[in-house]
Amino acid sequence: MHAVDALPCPFRFEPATTALIVIDMQRDFIEPGGFGETLGNDVAQLAAIVPTVAALIAWCRAHGVRVLHTREGHRPDLSDCPPAKRRRGAPALRIGDPGTMGRILVDGEPGNDILPAVAPASGETVIVKPGKGAFHATPLDEMLRQQGITHLLFAGVTTEVCVQTTMREANDRGYDCLLVEDACASYFPAFHQATLEMVRAQGGIVGWTAPFARLVAAG
Repeated sequence: MHAVDALPCPFRFEPATTALIVIDMQRDFIEPGGFGETLGNDVAQLAAIVPTVAALIAWCRAHGVRVLHTREGHRPDLSDCPPAKRRRGAPALRIGDPGTMGRILVDGEPGNDILPAVAPASGETVIVKPGKGAFHATPLDEMLRQQGITHLLFAGVTTEVCVQTTMREANDRGYDCLLVEDACASYFPAFHQATLEMVRAQGGIVGWTAPFARLVAAG
């Protein structure tokens, strides 16, 4: 049993019943010239967490914690992309449009790939999700239950969108969740901090938060 010095109280978990979900560490969100940058964002905010995410993945692999990855991606015909999602905002490029790394957020395109530094190892599950949450329209919940998973660790981007959405979905399904604070990031630092505070408010209404160093110290 590992006990992490987390907020709002210690987070306890057994590696055999725990999985790390690494959310959307994709080239299009993190690399210069990708979709994230075309939206006017500073992608350096996200790139800064890559070493910590890589170290977290390595720690989980070494401690018997299952590692799963997600990518936000759509079918080439965009049949799984609601029109409202595609037309949202006023970006220079929209989902499905040709970008510098292929078609934006289309499964199989270069920009949809996970960064090499945090790439899945052989045998690790990759969930391709059409929405912000990893449980929506995917087999994730069934897969976790079949593996006896009860506790989840979270990393990835962005904190307030896909990470938080997936964590709230997991909370509603009865999983105990720890958000690793410095292994997730937002284009907006204030949004990142606000999400951490929302997650652990009211006695951990959504879950727990802790920096990676405290996870290491626990085991």
